[in-house]
Amino acid sequence: MIREIAARRYGEAAFQIARDGGTEERWSEGLSLMAAIFSDSEIAALMQEARISTADKMGLAEKALAGVDPLVLNLARLLVHRGRTALASQIAEAFQELVDAERGIAHALVTTAVPLSDDETRAVAEKLSEISDQQVVVETQVDERIIGGLVARIGDKLIDGSTRSRLLALKRRLREARA
Repeated sequence: MIREIAARRYGEAAFQIARDGGTEERWSEGLSLMAAIFSDSEIAALMQEARISTADKMGLAEKALAGVDPLVLNLARLLVHRGRTALASQIAEAFQELVDAERGIAHALVTTAVPLSDDETRAVAEKLSEISDQQVVVETQVDERIIGGLVARIGDKLIDGSTRSRLLALKRRLREARA
């Protein structure tokens, strides 16, 4: 997923604070709630509305996030104040990726030409776990253009086992052979 640099930085800062305080779980829950609230279409529209004062937006956020870790609430206030509440989901994702990385869990985006069954998804996760020496959580997406096989992205690693890439490589080799 393409993520804004600001969201990544907020997520990293939140992770450092949570790790230093040993409150990763509370932060994770609070950030998830914050992301859900700020992603709600009605609340997102209110937060972008220029006619609503920042104080009113702040009050709404504080009421909705009552009970979360006070530092998570401070982050929400900062996002409201800076007009960056749309970043909440990306911040929560960046934070969770860092928590998971510390626990030895990797996330993979797997693209296939056809939807995978649950058993196939589990099998792909197991194979990627063997390859990466980490527990891998798989998110799938479908793209018919790859024709067959799969493309997996784990962090900055790309594993391209698609039929399309194999056909393109064969085409390239045939052109080189003719030259």
